[in-house]
Amino acid sequence: MDLSRLFQPLATDNTRKIRYAIVGLGWFAQEAALPSFVHADNSEVVAFVSDDPTKKEEVAKHYGVEKTYSYDEYEQCLNSGEIDAVYIALPNHLHCEYTVRAANAGIHVLCEKPMAINRNECQQMIDACQKNNVKLMIAYRLHFEEGNLEAINTVQSGEIGEVRIFNSIFTQQVTEDNIRIQKEKGGGTLYDIGIYCINAARYLFQAEPIEVFATSATKKDDDRFSEVAEMTSVILRFPDERLATFISSFGAASVSTYHLVGTKGDLRVDPAYSWQGEIKHYITIGKDKKEHSFKSRDQLAAEFVYFSDCILQNQNPEPSGIEGLNDVCIINALHHSLETGDFVKVDLDDKEKPSIDQSIELPAPKKKPDTINVIPASQKS
Repeated sequence: MDLSRLFQPLATDNTRKIRYAIVGLGWFAQEAALPSFVHADNSEVVAFVSDDPTKKEEVAKHYGVEKTYSYDEYEQCLNSGEIDAVYIALPNHLHCEYTVRAANAGIHVLCEKPMAINRNECQQMIDACQKNNVKLMIAYRLHFEEGNLEAINTVQSGEIGEVRIFNSIFTQQVTEDNIRIQKEKGGGTLYDIGIYCINAARYLFQAEPIEVFATSATKKDDDRFSEVAEMTSVILRFPDERLATFISSFGAASVSTYHLVGTKGDLRVDPAYSWQGEIKHYITIGKDKKEHSFKSRDQLAAEFVYFSDCILQNQNPEPSGIEGLNDVCIINALHHSLETGDFVKVDLDDKEKPSIDQSIELPAPKKKPDTINVIPASQKS
């Protein structure tokens, strides 16, 4: 595989860094996002927004951040003149509100996925950012990750023939107090981890699904899943009679993989969706088998570097709000399928998909940071 064609960040004004406020100091913000700024030379953290005084005090002290705000003081943060952008790492049901408020204050927005919980909220976010001429990017870190982008390149090269089948499993165990299983806050496997499978199928097939179906299952004696299903199984039908299937679960051992089957061979990526550690490819064509490992990189730093470059050079980011909107529309259609038991048609605007040219390779974090008052994303299984 030719990995020499790597993304080169846009030429930036070396005298200026984009100043970020981190909105929400949960597990992922502390564990993954904040340590990444050491590798994001065009970005800096200047403020935190959280209602947990211990988090604000201790995390701010650790990172040398002087400005902290409560959620009630969010407008004060936005209008302080001290920030250029926000990174929104809040529960899913708050993404729309905090994005629109930032856009109305003229602040650029990097928002965690899922973009929001329904089409209307996504459109509000897009409209507010367009109206106020600010950048909106949804934090799909794998759009900059070498292993997943090289999988796109393998598909497009025809090495495994015409790809007909995508199948994926993304599972992990969560604790009963995890916010990701609280329905009113936008929880559930589809919004949280199934979205990776949906997004991967879309960028690997380089198309949008036209029809979707879902069914779910929950172990009866598992009290964790009183609000959301333990697992969901999905079928996505794509143009040219191609099928993508996946299962996402919060009640099984940690697995993160996808498998592409073409007319000449197949490609398995395992692990596929991890934010840290190696990504591995296994290609089989007839009797020939080969493996390739992609080094662990700082995927969050890549996001910040790319988004900051987009702001500095006035470029439109990919993944855009439309990318986030399409995934949420698919998830909403899957929920409708769960309710009706039927296939549901979807009609989405096709858009430019990521390519190998977006790969950004930055060193992996050297050590795991200490976290304050957080619930880990998953428990060891």
